[in-house]
Amino acid sequence: MAENEAEQKAGGGLVKKLLIFGGGGLVMIAVGLGAGWLIFGSAQPDPSEEIEEIIERKLAERETAEAEADNSTEPQKQSKDTPEEDVFETIYHEFAGTFTTNLDGSRKMLQLGIGVSTQYDDTVMMNVESHQLALRSVILGVISNFSEEDVKGSAGREMLAVSIRDAINGKLEALENFGGIEEVHFTSFVLQ
Repeated sequence: MAENEAEQKAGGGLVKKLLIFGGGGLVMIAVGLGAGWLIFGSAQPDPSEEIEEIIERKLAERETAEAEADNSTEPQKQSKDTPEEDVFETIYHEFAGTFTTNLDGSRKMLQLGIGVSTQYDDTVMMNVESHQLALRSVILGVISNFSEEDVKGSAGREMLAVSIRDAINGKLEALENFGGIEEVHFTSFVLQ
């Protein structure tokens, strides 16, 4: 009998502890939810209303600035119409790939990316595209005639570009009776 009473006391104490801790936990959760609702649950202003207020304020500022500008004693600027002139559009064409060849009298190679430009019509670039194989051959021939010393510096590069331009125009004149290439541009220039 003494054993039964000891078991009942031990079991009864456990139930009380569970009720106290469980009830305390529920109270803590309720307090946390209540505090969260008070902090975050209150009505937040609608963002669209804030945006409308900002827009109205900006419009009002602009109107007052315009009114002040109208009341100023300074003479107003008047724009003049620009005369219509024929402006020539520059058309560019870049050759696919690179041009790689040995330089004259040297073991070094020059690798170039080349583009051309004109202010004539699209016919010139259509001629360049249709005769690209012949033009690549002419360009490689011109590059291989230059030595390492010839292409050093900006003056050497300019001289190479002019020589390539003249060779391209010469080939196009032979094939199409009109050259039309005005400038040669190097998109890459590697001397190895």
